[in-house]
Amino acid sequence: MPTATPETRLFVNNEFVPGKAGKTFQIHNPATEEVICAVHEALEEDVDLAVDAAQKAFPAWSNLNAYERAAPMFRLAQLIQSHAQELAELDSVCMGKPVELLKKMDIPGCAGVFNYFAGSAYHVLGGSSFNSANFLNVTVRQPYGVVGMITPWNVPLIMFAFKAAPALICGNTIVLKSSEKAPLSSLKLASLIKEAGFPPGVVNVVSGFGLPTGTAMALHMKIRKISFTGSVATGKKIMKMAADSNLKNVSLELGGKSPALVFEDADIPAAVR
Repeated sequence: MPTATPETRLFVNNEFVPGKAGKTFQIHNPATEEVICAVHEALEEDVDLAVDAAQKAFPAWSNLNAYERAAPMFRLAQLIQSHAQELAELDSVCMGKPVELLKKMDIPGCAGVFNYFAGSAYHVLGGSSFNSANFLNVTVRQPYGVVGMITPWNVPLIMFAFKAAPALICGNTIVLKSSEKAPLSSLKLASLIKEAGFPPGVVNVVSGFGLPTGTAMALHMKIRKISFTGSVATGKKIMKMAADSNLKNVSLELGGKSPALVFEDADIPAAVR
């Protein structure tokens, strides 16, 4: 069990709030099958509130220059490293990866991604060129607006960073749904996001299942782009829902293959679980 009591509510507009319907789902330790806690489930109404918070925060956040947006990202990277033990325990108890491996790979990886993209603030530039004596070609880079993100269970923190960091440095605001199997580290990361000084509404984190939470995001008319990592079948559904709603931009990472080696002296039933 994690040494600290995990946060289980939704993170909307820089505050932890219960789901409007009061519905929860249980998180189980995959090694012991023990119930760890009950997490608040975001339904369509909760997704609406998170999206509205992100949309309200977008004008001010996108109008900051990239260096100003980078400042809380650098602070967040430091906080992730200083809370490595707690973050590792929260992931381990949900998805089974050893704490020491998480501390050596996932936590530094998560912090490193935020540091990398915060540093890329110096490269978020437009461009111009003279095509002829009387013609100037100008490129202006603009953020999408509210971006929806759906992360998998196997590397929650790294996938949070890979999706959120580039979106944030470019001026987008986000609504992120973590996997229903491993939501606890993402909620802890949300508390660190607030501590790092991100303005209210810039980052919102909801917990729930593909249906209804993920579906509500994929169909949402105010979400301009959605990024999903998971199965091919679900990716196809998200692409269709994105097209059927507001033709939102879609980024998909699908069909991971991760074999595991189980040696003869291993506890086979435990390995299967």
